[in-house]
Amino acid sequence: MFTFTSQDGVRVHVHAWLPGGPVRGVVQIAHGMGEHGLRYAPLAAHLAARGHAVYAADHRGHGRSMHAGPGHLGADGWNLLVDDLATLTRMLRERHPGVPVVLFGHSMGSFAAQQYLLDHAELVDGVALSGTTAVDALLTVLAAAPRSAAGPFGAFNAPFAPVRTEADWLSRDEEQVDAYLADPLCGFGLDLQGLAHMAAAAPRLAAPADIPADLPVALFVGDRDPLNGGLAHTDLLVSRYREAGLTDLAYHRYEGARHEVLNETNRAEVVADVTAWIERVTG
Repeated sequence: MFTFTSQDGVRVHVHAWLPGGPVRGVVQIAHGMGEHGLRYAPLAAHLAARGHAVYAADHRGHGRSMHAGPGHLGADGWNLLVDDLATLTRMLRERHPGVPVVLFGHSMGSFAAQQYLLDHAELVDGVALSGTTAVDALLTVLAAAPRSAAGPFGAFNAPFAPVRTEADWLSRDEEQVDAYLADPLCGFGLDLQGLAHMAAAAPRLAAPADIPADLPVALFVGDRDPLNGGLAHTDLLVSRYREAGLTDLAYHRYEGARHEVLNETNRAEVVADVTAWIERVTG
């Protein structure tokens, strides 16, 4: 692990998994809301064993970078979170000169990666979006949903009623759900300011432009993920990227899978697909 200091003084902690031999590619992971980078250790270890150097920062307000309470990003925190991703990419470029770099973002991390694509696409050789959606479409649905007393993610759990836990929406794998619930660094939402700043970015994300046409972009989503409206919202996101001129789009949809495809009952299939795509990009 190492740390770096963000523009506003927040100390960002970065977990690292390194291969035993030459580095064939670098994978930078951007985790989701209310979790942390170490949850990606199984994927990271798998990729490191195949020659990739993998790095996962704990976002501001999360994990070991939690500086002001769970989910508190700070003033202009959403944009600074995206800038933190770019800062880390530049550091990784210096650590591994000449080695291809892929950004892998899940859920909120994928929303940050969508903004990263608009502002920093030149820094990476490919971007993968997991558990992603068209953010504006998601916000419209959530705004119309009845208020829930079942925690910050109650609306996501509703389609799976009757539910066993408050986090059934994450995966069909009960052991994975229970591990999430038992993790003291999981299970919270963003503060109101952070949510407002993320929502303010949605119009830009809905009109992607100036992304290099040949930049490889991949999506990995479950068709029962409550964030994507039965794939309608991810279909919309893909169509927007096509209209923006992207020519190297991969769209992986998994039948029956919920939000955390890397922790689903078919995760071996998902990891194989993610690995194959990363290794095509990194060569």
